[in-house]
Amino acid sequence: MITAIDASKRNLELCSMAPVIPVLVVEDASTAFDFGTALVAGGLPVLEVTLRTEDALDVITQMAKVKGGVVGAGTLLTPQDVKNAKAAGAQFGVSPGATDILIAACEAEGLPLLAGAATASESMRLLEKGYSVQKFFPAEASGGAKALGSLASPLPQITFCPTGGVSPKNANDYLSLPNVRCVGGSWVAPKDLVAAGDWDAVQALAQSASQL
Repeated sequence: MITAIDASKRNLELCSMAPVIPVLVVEDASTAFDFGTALVAGGLPVLEVTLRTEDALDVITQMAKVKGGVVGAGTLLTPQDVKNAKAAGAQFGVSPGATDILIAACEAEGLPLLAGAATASESMRLLEKGYSVQKFFPAEASGGAKALGSLASPLPQITFCPTGGVSPKNANDYLSLPNVRCVGGSWVAPKDLVAAGDWDAVQALAQSASQL
């Protein structure tokens, strides 16, 4: 079991470890360990593996073996997703939105949930439940840094990790906001570099992102 308050504390710790959390869609679990090692070596220790591929759970298991890494499961939608992710070795969970059933499942499994919100009302509902660290998603489609910044004054209790359309071009716009601790992005994991096994290049991208 984990409470909403403890989940938020843990997620704040994770969001403080690096300015960027890589959002990873990995097709082949055989690349996972080396992939994760490159990202962690580049200064990005917190990794979100989305449950969008057949190998996703195996990827989580392999990346969980990377020394210094903290691996979570993204795109959690159902209680079964939560159970599977926890069994695979996920240390936190991320969802595009939030439902009472999903929240209850994460709390029961002891999996800290970074739940998504796109509006003030959604954020307030999560805050009522004790979730003060939230994912702002889809960030760019929901108004970008300007929209998220406008929530800082009326909802100063909430810290956000914006994800969705975040790139090197706009990451600092988000990171400069008082209510943002880190961003989520997929640009540090280009499919061509992963397919080629060019881990030096992946590490270089991670290192650049870690300096934002």
